Amino acid sequence: MAIQLGDTAPDFTQDSTDGPIEFHKWAGDSWVVLFSHPADFTPVCTTELGEVSRLKPEFDKRNVKTIGLSVDPLEDHKAWAGDIQETQGCGLNFPLLADHDRKVSDLYGMIHPNANDTLTVRSVFIIDPSKKVRLTITYPASTGRNFDEILRVIDSLQLTDNYKVATPVNWTDGDDCIIVPSVTNEQAKELFPQGWDEKKPYLRMVKQPDKS
Repeated sequence: MAIQLGDTAPDFTQDSTDGPIEFHKWAGDSWVVLFSHPADFTPVCTTELGEVSRLKPEFDKRNVKTIGLSVDPLEDHKAWAGDIQETQGCGLNFPLLADHDRKVSDLYGMIHPNANDTLTVRSVFIIDPSKKVRLTITYPASTGRNFDEILRVIDSLQLTDNYKVATPVNWTDGDDCIIVPSVTNEQAKELFPQGWDEKKPYLRMVKQPDKS
């Protein structure tokens, strides 16, 4: 069965460029971005891995660990890491799983037979510290991912976990938020003493709580 939002992320042990990974133990109390690649030595993947390496400070400040996956063997991963450093100007600074037996790919449904029965699609899983899957995205092999969007989603998840708000269309950190409908106006007066802008009874805009 496909992994659904709210499911516990399956645990596994697999080889990686950083040595064997026991996934739940490795994740610890961090958020995790687990993302797969169709194959080693492929152009789009090379740019993605370089970008995630460049963004490490952004992931670190959000308490996020990143981990990639490809179905090629560890020897290929290590050689590919040199190409990433050479072409992207930033070396691999997070583990890349060597899922040669497709154990993790099958566990997470990363291989879609109707697209390609041997290569992983570009799957993304955001997993919270309680090991719950909070987001899944599947891209076609030809389309590189937007990791700014993945950071944006993490910002939204972390904010909305802590406050009774949701984030509107195209929201980025610092923008106004929406008071969730389950909060009454009386409750909102306590939670948001600075007030809010009521567009409709179900659409109440408020300054981002952790910025106000």
